[in-house]
Amino acid sequence: MSGQSTTRTVPGSSGPGGARAGGRTGQRLSGLAVALGMVLFLGGFAWGAVLYLPYTVPTTSMAPTIGAGDRVLAQRIDGDEVRRGDVVVFKDATWSNVPMVKRVVAVGGDTVSCCQDGKLEVNGKEIDEPYLPEGSAAEFGNIPEVVVPKGRLFLLGDERSGSLDSTAHLSDAASGTVSRGAVQARVDAVVWPMNGMLEEPAGFEELGALSSPGPLRTVAGLVVAGAVLILGGAAYGPLAKRAGAFRSRANAGTAGAR
Repeated sequence: MSGQSTTRTVPGSSGPGGARAGGRTGQRLSGLAVALGMVLFLGGFAWGAVLYLPYTVPTTSMAPTIGAGDRVLAQRIDGDEVRRGDVVVFKDATWSNVPMVKRVVAVGGDTVSCCQDGKLEVNGKEIDEPYLPEGSAAEFGNIPEVVVPKGRLFLLGDERSGSLDSTAHLSDAASGTVSRGAVQARVDAVVWPMNGMLEEPAGFEELGALSSPGPLRTVAGLVVAGAVLILGGAAYGPLAKRAGAFRSRANAGTAGAR
């Protein structure tokens, strides 16, 4: 029996060199995932901050679409982009000069009235309004026929019984209408509670094209994807260390058994 020692390699083991190479590759990939995740996460937030404004709606005038205390995200738009059915944020000196949230039911050149058959009429067409509170009428008082001046909007709250909207300003010089230039943003979604994107106001579709939803889903997707990559990349190191320790114990046990 000689004094020489013999080193045995466990079958299936790649050896120290292969392990180090594999570890370096994993570290590079995890670092790349974290870097890409940061780009997506911060880029999504920055894009959203440029496009969207957060608002808290203090009243029930837009219920059930938007409840009192709900937080909404509204896309910054130019007044010329507003279309029928849009829920907009606007500020007008004759409406207390504070940001208000209402639904556009008629635009410049439209004739609006209510309610011969319990429904809102725009240009002689009855408008289906599924966003109104269940069982409620389109208006709790008659709206005389109003011709909306060019460049102006006629707005109503979804909770018609308690909303201070265009119907409360019919005696004004502009017959309750608001300038397109007063619009600051268009509401895309209720984010707290997380009710999601507003439903499309399909009842106005016969009168013209509706507004397309903003890129909020894309923005949210970028933020979520970025967060997943950051967490996944950051978790690689601890998980790889634990896996390496487990393999070392397993290999040591196999070598000792031989």
